[in-house]
Amino acid sequence: MQKKKTDLALVDTETAAQLIADGGILAYPTEGVFGIGCDPSNTDAIAKLLQVKSRDPSKGLILIAASIEQLATWIEPLTPAQRQRIGDTWPGPVTWILPAKTTTPAALTGGRATLAARVTAHPPAVALCLAAKTAIVSTSANLSGESPARHPEQLLSLNGLDACLNAEIGHLAGPTPIFDVSTGIQLRA
Repeated sequence: MQKKKTDLALVDTETAAQLIADGGILAYPTEGVFGIGCDPSNTDAIAKLLQVKSRDPSKGLILIAASIEQLATWIEPLTPAQRQRIGDTWPGPVTWILPAKTTTPAALTGGRATLAARVTAHPPAVALCLAAKTAIVSTSANLSGESPARHPEQLLSLNGLDACLNAEIGHLAGPTPIFDVSTGIQLRA
């Protein structure tokens, strides 16, 4: 049963982490917009998240983490050249397209050999990843094609969210920029 548009619970970090562990879909603040996420190892939760967002699975998803170690399950070890390219952008508000492990679900990669990921420095997102003890899916909180939510009341248009982490977004003007680690080319401003 989907939640009514008027009853999105605001929860603390521990409750949010338990919701993710239980397969729920959580809205939470990122560096510039609200994101929605779930446990990246739970294929049912990913399918539900894609449905909530009306997102084409072939687009893939982003993972957000508190450390690069939290991404180790899904990405290949980075080469020295790749680490140098990422440089001082992590932790920080920059998403990188990285080589995915062959075991990374297509629901995350969109069927590609790469995965978008970010090691965040935004305190509420860091705390959430640490409490959840995993990287989490991070896609902007909006229906596909619409503007990302920057205020909690904008989340009410998304049916199927279980709760929202009660914290503020960061100071970035919008979603994080995305770069390709193999070329250094910026893919999203």
